Amino acid sequence: VIRHRDVRASYYGVTDKFRLQVSEQSQRKALGKKEIFATLLPSAKEQQQQKEEEEKRIKEHLTESVFFEQTLCQPENRTASSGPSLLTVFLGIVCVAALMLPTLGEMESLVPLYLHLSVNQKLVAAYVLG
Repeated sequence: VIRHRDVRASYYGVTDKFRLQVSEQSQRKALGKKEIFATLLPSAKEQQQQKEEEEKRIKEHLTESVFFEQTLCQPENRTASSGPSLLTVFLGIVCVAALMLPTLGEMESLVPLYLHLSVNQKLVAAYVLG
């Protein structure tokens, strides 16, 4: 196990070289060796923080110039959608449809009897919708 104990941002991109030598315990003669190159890279969290800081600096710079503010302030790669998810919209439509169905016991409906919902089922749909 090789651990880098002094991790600093100034060491990012620095390449270190490790040499592994394999030998038998009783003999000093090396059976083989291998050189391993390792480059210290920032973690994904640190890269995200650096990216956010860079975007913040760009945004601050762009707010000073009014002409380019509207076109350049929006990030190019959006990972999250700005609207509601498809599942949320579908669930809302199902709940509204459930509330529009007749309640058990209504006889004057053109809807088949198996689509009549109990009061408890309609309360659950209203709770989910609310």
